[in-house]
Amino acid sequence: MTIPTPKYNLLYEAFGWEIPTYIHLPLIMGKNDDGSVSKLSKRHGATSFEDLVKQGFLPEAIINYIALLGWCPKDNREMFTIEELAENFSIDGISKSPSIFDYDKLEWFNGEYIKAMPVEKFAEISMPYFKQAIKTKELDWIKVASILQQRTTKLTQIPEKIEFFETQPDYEKDLFVNKKSKTNLENSVTMLTEAINALNSLTEWNHDSIHDCLIGLAQQLEVKNGTLMWPVRIAASGMTVTPGGAVEILDILGKEESMSRLEKGLAKLRVES
Repeated sequence: MTIPTPKYNLLYEAFGWEIPTYIHLPLIMGKNDDGSVSKLSKRHGATSFEDLVKQGFLPEAIINYIALLGWCPKDNREMFTIEELAENFSIDGISKSPSIFDYDKLEWFNGEYIKAMPVEKFAEISMPYFKQAIKTKELDWIKVASILQQRTTKLTQIPEKIEFFETQPDYEKDLFVNKKSKTNLENSVTMLTEAINALNSLTEWNHDSIHDCLIGLAQQLEVKNGTLMWPVRIAASGMTVTPGGAVEILDILGKEESMSRLEKGLAKLRVES
């Protein structure tokens, strides 16, 4: 769509440059609290590239999403590298209608980019956020990255998800009660006691040895895996929602820290209400 812009054309003529063909791009709109839309502004959220990066979005995810605002590829494909965007972009796919900047959609894009990258790359870009939460310990960051990667949609979510590795939060013993896992305050005492005895006997402390130990113990006790794993995970983390399960958490914490937390959890359970 050619737009008459006399001032710009005069400048081009003054410099002896060829006057280009101007392309009209649709406005980018933001959704208001009442459901209406208006021109995108700060009240809708971050509007600059730099602000979006600070919010934990990957540059490549931002570029990919913004390229699809007002432009639709012929095959309705969504995920593009920058090189693929340059190859596939065509002005005949530009819409004349305004586009709405959907932050939820951008977050979905970001999550897909995070899931697709090698775990080593994810660990590398996540390191500032790891260090923000973990200040006094050196953990196996690849293992930390591996339990986070499929559960992270913005990098800024990371510190809150892993801060329990640095300092276990204070928690109520009622967290040991879980209907789905069929745990209560009484059988959690048994589960933790048996888990502590079994784990203490391990000569090697790694994911496989911990996994085999606890799965074997559940079979020996004739309980479902969750009935054993839930109290162990609560005692190890102090949280009901964690990026990894009991085995992954114990592996990352190490034997000494793990056993200390399990013992404290057992002591908490044994205190009379």
